Amino acid sequence: MTYMTPGNPKRRLTGMFLIIVAVVSLFSIRLVDLQIVQAEAINKISYENRSVTRTIPALRGSIVDANGTVLAHTVYRYDINAAPSKVGPILRNVSGQEVQVSVEQVAAELAAILNMKSADVMQKIIGTTEYSNIKKKVNAEVYRRIKALEIPWLYYDPIPTRVYPNGAVAGNLIGFLGSDGTPLAGLERQLNSCLAGQDGQETFEKGVDGIKIPSSAIVTKAAIPGRDVVLTIDSDLQYFSQQVLANTIVKLQAVWASAIVVEAKTGKLLAAAEAPTVDPNDPGKSNAEDRGSRIFQAVFEPGSTMKTITAATVVAEDAAQPGSGFKVPYRLSFSFGRDVTDSHVHETEKLTLSGILADSSNTGIILAGQKVPAETRYKYIRKFGLGEKTGINFEGESAGIVHKPGTALYDLMTDKVTMFGQGISVTPIQTAYIYQPLANNGIRLEPQLVAGCRSADGSLEAPKQKAPVKVLDPVANKKTVDMLEMVVKYGGIGRTAAIPGYRVGGKTGTAQIKNGTGYGYKYAISFIGMAPAENPEYVLAVTVYKPTTISNSLGATPPWKQIMQQVLRNYRVPPSTTTAKEIPKYWH
Repeated sequence: MTYMTPGNPKRRLTGMFLIIVAVVSLFSIRLVDLQIVQAEAINKISYENRSVTRTIPALRGSIVDANGTVLAHTVYRYDINAAPSKVGPILRNVSGQEVQVSVEQVAAELAAILNMKSADVMQKIIGTTEYSNIKKKVNAEVYRRIKALEIPWLYYDPIPTRVYPNGAVAGNLIGFLGSDGTPLAGLERQLNSCLAGQDGQETFEKGVDGIKIPSSAIVTKAAIPGRDVVLTIDSDLQYFSQQVLANTIVKLQAVWASAIVVEAKTGKLLAAAEAPTVDPNDPGKSNAEDRGSRIFQAVFEPGSTMKTITAATVVAEDAAQPGSGFKVPYRLSFSFGRDVTDSHVHETEKLTLSGILADSSNTGIILAGQKVPAETRYKYIRKFGLGEKTGINFEGESAGIVHKPGTALYDLMTDKVTMFGQGISVTPIQTAYIYQPLANNGIRLEPQLVAGCRSADGSLEAPKQKAPVKVLDPVANKKTVDMLEMVVKYGGIGRTAAIPGYRVGGKTGTAQIKNGTGYGYKYAISFIGMAPAENPEYVLAVTVYKPTTISNSLGATPPWKQIMQQVLRNYRVPPSTTTAKEIPKYWH
């Protein structure tokens, strides 16, 4: 039998000691590593676990009118939040003494300020969570009142909110934002590069309870507010025009109506009104088709307002003069098997070119217009700005439709009817700017809706403008304006646009609206004119679409007259002191 010999006790003790020393050494090395070598990294991880980086939303720039009236701006609203796990009675100093206020009493105080029921507030603040929203987007006054209560378990999130102080005034132009602040329509979207600011960043620490430590906030990147958009429109005139149009569509049972006021010598839009329109504060209340701007987007045949271009072309090309005579029948029949008639039956009349405009004769304007080649008439139509966008670059803007002679869509009938405003399509804004050069000695200016993008230092970055276009020479232009005065003085419906004390020139328009391949019994009616005619300062174009109680431009002249009278009053235009040049309506 073999027996194991017991080891040396001294050696065993030495071995154990060495093992203990080794273990302690390892722990010491690790401790040094943690406390010294890796301390910075560990602290960083710990901080990162406790720190939160949050975006500081930049305030969006404002949209203001020509006079500085704010049409859109951004204010802070506040979300009122609680940490239910920390909810409890609070101490409040009352007359120098600390008084404990119960949770129920605090809830009642909050409810009174927030216009809520106490029970509803209690339901939101009682619990074990670290977050509960009590109410979203309260205004600054409510926020200040709640802050004054000094409730330690409440905290607040500022929310930039877009507001439109004037409601629907210019709503068709301004557009609106989505609930998340995304620009969805109008100038809000078109000029977002000017209006949008640059968001900042804030870093703060949160406690073990997950709640922000107020004193820990550090702004790492300051938010830069957006710039302001300055418009050319006068919001007071815009409001007045919208009210007139709203009454007009009710009276005439029309689908929509528009009114455009242009400062003739600058091209500035002073009003671009329409009805119905949209309130950007609550766009969902408006029909989808009312949330854009028909002034730039709607397309229709202009009708007899186009006769002015035809007459101006004939005079400019010296093919006829305002007093030139024409034998004008009720019906014109053409060799290609089509015919054109006037709006009412009449015997053949001896009308001057001025008389043709005054009576708005379809057959007469064809007789005059065909004295000029179709290519030349087309050239003048384009010089007046038709067939192209205005340059304002409003979203969804249409260029209209103008067919060029010699192309497939320009047939023999198109050649005839284009002279009185059929076979061609325009937008309301284009109709106004047909008449702007006539009111500016024959010089067409690019329309202006936006004066510029204004920085915080007050500097204004204006949009680039195209060079002026000479449409007519001064002599031909003056003769055309003289004829437009005769429309108001001796015309049928045109006379209803006369304004006592002022010389006025303008033209009526009644256009059938296409229904499939033909024309139905719905109309776009209009009146476009200028005042004072001896030295025009303002152009106003009024269009009423699909009225049901009237089928001619007699429905357009009353709102035109109301708005133009307001323009003349607003801008203190003195009454005319001269009389119009007489041009005979008939010849013998």
